[in-house]
Amino acid sequence: MTDVLGNIKENASVLKDEAKPSDDLGRLTDRTASVLRESGVIRLYQPKEFGGYEAHPVEFMEAAMAVGAASPSAGWVTGVVGVHPWEIAMFDTRLQEEIWGEDPDTWTASPYAPFGRATKVDGGFLFTGQWPYSTGTDHSEWVILGGLVVGDDGEPTMPPDMRHFVIPRKDYEIVDDSWNVLGLKGTGSKDVRMTDVFIPDYRVVEAPLMLNGAYEDRQPGKSLYRLKFPVVFSAAINSGTLGIVQGALDVYRSYMEQRVSADGRVARRDPIQLNVYGEAAADVAASRTVLLNDMKELFDHVDKGGEVSWSQRLTVRRNGVRAVRRAVDAVDRLYKISGAQGIHERLPNERYWRDMQAGLSHICNVSEAITVEWATDDLGGEASVPPVFA
Repeated sequence: MTDVLGNIKENASVLKDEAKPSDDLGRLTDRTASVLRESGVIRLYQPKEFGGYEAHPVEFMEAAMAVGAASPSAGWVTGVVGVHPWEIAMFDTRLQEEIWGEDPDTWTASPYAPFGRATKVDGGFLFTGQWPYSTGTDHSEWVILGGLVVGDDGEPTMPPDMRHFVIPRKDYEIVDDSWNVLGLKGTGSKDVRMTDVFIPDYRVVEAPLMLNGAYEDRQPGKSLYRLKFPVVFSAAINSGTLGIVQGALDVYRSYMEQRVSADGRVARRDPIQLNVYGEAAADVAASRTVLLNDMKELFDHVDKGGEVSWSQRLTVRRNGVRAVRRAVDAVDRLYKISGAQGIHERLPNERYWRDMQAGLSHICNVSEAITVEWATDDLGGEASVPPVFA
């Protein structure tokens, strides 16, 4: 164990104070980013030879939840930016040296959606595109982007050749006025774009191979890097979201302590409100337990030499999306009985509620594709389009 979680808890008040200013800026404040850097949370999945901790995934998930409870946008950035070192650890060591050689606290943003188009040239690719949702991009010096290789006609090759490309800050543009959203405003998940930027081969990996663990031999003997990309990435998103839900529950508890309804009912003594609050707290606790326990069991499995099967991946993902949905729905019931004061901007309640809804929309929190695929696999069938993040 590291002292990262303790560092976050010690600075929880700072993260809370900076949450609204981050929303107002449309990105994390510099003070928030400094707290995250100094806590070490973004280095939890980073290789030790480049200043990282190679920590147990449960520790990373707990840290992301703790940040999210104090500051939803900071928790989201922690989950997304903090999981990238896990993948970068399986890139060519030349790239790792470029990113972390001088500063192990260098951040890398994403997104992975294959909106880019890559033309093969000698020694690499020419890359063009525009990508939305580059979380934490203002505080990042690199970005991982998804793209498809195109042929001489400019059209994607068939079958599609999807890859992940890693690009330094000097080679892409951040589109500042591109993050105008309902929730998670402080994540600064802006668009990035570039035209005909040269990406050397060593900064590129084949997406299907990364998703299925083909690069894990680049970190031999390390159980952390054998957990499969979709499971690790989705767990980071699930954890960031659940941290927001916990924070929403916490601020609602404070609200209940002083709430008196228009009809004179005191919330902390009203059996109806107490019952809904108690059920919500139990559901959030259960969801947290499921997420952490599943990852613990999966890590123990690979640590003993086991391989992560497709069925195991689907089961962990099924439980993850269901845990997040259960927790959000539980807290949502509280907000539906919060009365007029519950939507007032003078309280943090409405910000947490909006951030919670925004987080739920991420593909890693959308349950239907995962549950259908799990049930199909469980019954011996074969789905026509397996979900990407499974």
